[in-house]
Amino acid sequence: MPAAALHLSDRHFRSIAQLIEGQVGIKLPPGKRLMLEGRLHKRVRALNYSGLNEYVETLFEADQLDSELTHLIDAVTTNKTDFFREPSHFTFMRETAAPLLLKSRGRNELKVWSAASSAGMEAYTAAIVLDDMTRTGPRFSFRILGTDISTAMLQLARTAIYPREAIAPVPPAFAKRYFLRPRDPVRGEVRVVPELRRMTHFMRMNLMDTNYPVDRDVDIIFCRNVLIYFERETQRKVVEQLCSHLRPGGYLMVGHSESMVHSVVPGLKQVQPTVFRV
Repeated sequence: MPAAALHLSDRHFRSIAQLIEGQVGIKLPPGKRLMLEGRLHKRVRALNYSGLNEYVETLFEADQLDSELTHLIDAVTTNKTDFFREPSHFTFMRETAAPLLLKSRGRNELKVWSAASSAGMEAYTAAIVLDDMTRTGPRFSFRILGTDISTAMLQLARTAIYPREAIAPVPPAFAKRYFLRPRDPVRGEVRVVPELRRMTHFMRMNLMDTNYPVDRDVDIIFCRNVLIYFERETQRKVVEQLCSHLRPGGYLMVGHSESMVHSVVPGLKQVQPTVFRV
């Protein structure tokens, strides 16, 4: 591909940036231009376009956007995730949130929602922690929902197959109990055990939607490391809508760089810097 074909014109970059912000709320300032170009190269090659600008022209001028939008979103969204990422949240869930919720509700079920689940590691981490709680304390049931806008990430989450190095942050006892190894070690993969996969459901959802197809009696919502990509007004709308799906007394957990949620939605009670309660 000629060097000129590897770069977007100013007009085409603005078109893509406006589209992405309108569709998923993520702002792409000029400093993200090289990142955007790099991520679109693979899609351009797959569709056999002569370059990035032809790809964008086809999207907007040949009315191909409906069929291509999902692939475009998959290409530009960031999907950084790990097992036991920001582990203090899972400690808080185990030691404080889950026991309080179970006691105050007078019921033996918890609903947890991973609202930007990416490849599923956050949702499965929550499942590991809750399942271990049932083994060492009073029995209860739980259901976990993972939602994300990226169809590619959701497919990974549903298959629950990860590189072996991905479970490095998982405590050894949990790694042994909750992950299957292939018979052929050369494959270098692990898979979440069927028991946890049955308790964890994934579906595609856009946080920019005006309605979320999610129960309104969720106990704990994880929405971590996504709000920072939104403008302040979008943050407010998303957080308010997320909280409308929590039970009274339910918890919202955000990323460690997102403690501004308290000032965006003043009605939330801050329990600790990145944990809020309705």
